[in-house]
Amino acid sequence: MDYKILLFDLDDTLLDFGANEAASLKRLFCEHGLNLTHELFQIYSAVNERLWSDCERGLIPLSEVLNTRFSRTLLNIGHSGDGAAWERRYRELLGEGTQLIDGAFELCRSLAFSHRLFIITNGVTETQISRLRRSGLYECFEDVFISQEIGYQKPSKEFFKYVTSHICDFSAENALVIGDSLNADIKGGILAGIDTCWLNRNLKPLSSEIRSTYIISNLEQLHGILS
Repeated sequence: MDYKILLFDLDDTLLDFGANEAASLKRLFCEHGLNLTHELFQIYSAVNERLWSDCERGLIPLSEVLNTRFSRTLLNIGHSGDGAAWERRYRELLGEGTQLIDGAFELCRSLAFSHRLFIITNGVTETQISRLRRSGLYECFEDVFISQEIGYQKPSKEFFKYVTSHICDFSAENALVIGDSLNADIKGGILAGIDTCWLNRNLKPLSSEIRSTYIISNLEQLHGILS
């Protein structure tokens, strides 16, 4: 296929959210006099993943994820705190993160000359834009689509309908979704009738239910699909 429109996920596809998250959480908890132990990180992760899963399934709004994940985590360890205030500071710390996935900067700079590049991401607008700008990737993209602005999360059809209707001369036949999440990126692309490329950096088991058009283990391999 002659793919000209590339729809890139952001977190853990181009920007290393895991590294940014760990560094930001460590600073956040330290500022509140708590040591971010492995056990505490696991408690936070479980709370956070459950909330995001419910949000992506349309069961709760994004605001509930952001304003309760820290208060729920603290309750699990016998502490109390203003979850919304913790979230605001966490967002500031996340927005400073510029950690990149290996090869992301070079890939985007190269493809920007030959393809139309777009970001499609779940998350908070201010944080995602800040990270894109600080990382040096922002100028590579024609537009950035963020769930908070759109009002829908990937993988919903509404999210992708908004994206495709706001891209001039969009053609599903010439578009490719690239992302690390089977449930958000790949499933969303499939529901929208767009070919998909799953970035499976950690070599996760294949899914019998969600089948990506392509599978790569590093960003460099994307050149082989596009050439």
